[in-house]
Amino acid sequence: MYYIGFDIGGTKCAVSLGEVVDGTITVLGREETPTTLPEETFDRLAPTLARFQADKEIAGAGISCGGPLDTENGVILTPPNLPKWHGFAIVSYIKKRFGLNAVLENDANACAVAEWRFGAGKGAKNMVFCTFGTGLGAGLILNGKLYGGTNGNAGEIGHIRLASRGPVGYGKAGSFEGFCSGGGIARLAVDMAKRQKQIPDCIVKMGGLNSVTTKKLSEYAFAGDSFAKKVFAKSGRMLGKGLSIVIDMLNPEKIVLGGVFMRSGALLIPAMEREIKKNALENSAVACEIVAAKLSENVGDIAALAVAGGV
Repeated sequence: MYYIGFDIGGTKCAVSLGEVVDGTITVLGREETPTTLPEETFDRLAPTLARFQADKEIAGAGISCGGPLDTENGVILTPPNLPKWHGFAIVSYIKKRFGLNAVLENDANACAVAEWRFGAGKGAKNMVFCTFGTGLGAGLILNGKLYGGTNGNAGEIGHIRLASRGPVGYGKAGSFEGFCSGGGIARLAVDMAKRQKQIPDCIVKMGGLNSVTTKKLSEYAFAGDSFAKKVFAKSGRMLGKGLSIVIDMLNPEKIVLGGVFMRSGALLIPAMEREIKKNALENSAVACEIVAAKLSENVGDIAALAVAGGV
């Protein structure tokens, strides 16, 4: 079966064509364009869409977009990175303009469905997917279904406060996102560096406190830099603490971690596992496998395509 996916982002939007055969998805084509006004953006994507639809029977379309969203009515509400799209009824627009029946889903939830159907969570009945990217959010697959909560806000685990002080995430110091996200780890490194008698060598080599990135920090940590390794160990401890809450509350069989964990998991896992052993219920922790996500570079395309079936 053939599906169309729309990945709506703050800087760029993409449309993709995918085929699902025997539980495997293949991206057959894609086109991306800078994000401007909604109609302008779709004007530029229209020729590609026409080509995708020309000789294929499209079973459905999926839309992956950052929230907040009204998924039930297919409306983009007020995502901070899409100010020109606020209130845009994207599902009805796509139906009217392109004749496609579309499903709108939060990007974290869409990624969860993608990993569940085609990636590291395939076959799991109860799975939690954590983004661990610029921010930290989660998509929940419970009893074989995507769980969105009463008004679509389920899975905002980055908001959980893990400490009274710490890096800011979700506007809250000491939050899960503050310790365990790409931006959070960089801020954690800066906070820890400021408490040293002198600025650590790796920070100096990066260009100072204002030039710290998680990617650069991980490179130094893998090369053996003691300060960089301490930063990831701290993040790993807080990751274990946060995941212990998830394990005790939801009792999932699998937790899939994307983003930073895919690249730097080896730096986080030892401290994470120790913390889970200390904090989580033993029988729940033993039943839960924690793995890195499998879908990487084209996860946005596959996420949009994955929700096209209305999961």
